[in-house]
Amino acid sequence: MNIYRRALGSDFEKLHPKIQGRVGFTSADGIASIGTGTMDEVWHGAFYTLPFLYVGAWRQIMFPESGRNVSFRIYNFAYKDSFGRETLSWFRRFKLSRMRSFSATMIYSDERDCIVDYLGSHQHLAVDIDISATERGGMKLISGEQRFYEGPIAFRFPMIFSGYAEVEEWFDEPADRFRIEVIVRNKIWGPLFGYRGSFTEKRLRCRPDQVPPWVKPMREERRE
Repeated sequence: MNIYRRALGSDFEKLHPKIQGRVGFTSADGIASIGTGTMDEVWHGAFYTLPFLYVGAWRQIMFPESGRNVSFRIYNFAYKDSFGRETLSWFRRFKLSRMRSFSATMIYSDERDCIVDYLGSHQHLAVDIDISATERGGMKLISGEQRFYEGPIAFRFPMIFSGYAEVEEWFDEPADRFRIEVIVRNKIWGPLFGYRGSFTEKRLRCRPDQVPPWVKPMREERRE
């Protein structure tokens, strides 16, 4: 079953049909969703937040650049990871002064009874996600507890060194476009990073064995 249907239950039907179609597929459906558009603004927080962003850029989690009218692509591919878990990629590219990528892969965790979002190119951070349907038929995701994994090392990541993300994606019928807004905040340091803009979607036929390797993490983590 699709991971968002599992997480939302009957509330999945409250999502706009275009949102349901964009994120409601599985590896068995043999399709992918590619979004192409423009971020009206990509921003970062005050100068003292930049160390967070430079560290994040190292593993494709966040980045320190900012800009307006930034070309943007998002790649959602469904596949089963090496542990047999139904997975959906969220691979984003931003054309700033240099090309920047922001990668994540999501699964549904039976153990934690929620979506778990593995952030970055090496799945070092596993983040619990609270998901809900908004009044305008959008999908809202709010991040919660974060856990760091690397080899035998495992610990609950201290949030003084990270941020809580709030993401909303919805479909704007008059504009016939998807809209997205992302804000990452730290409780002490304030706003860290975010972007807002819109895009159109194209569906592609894509079997699980055709998923491009660059949307997948370089290392997969079993621990949730």
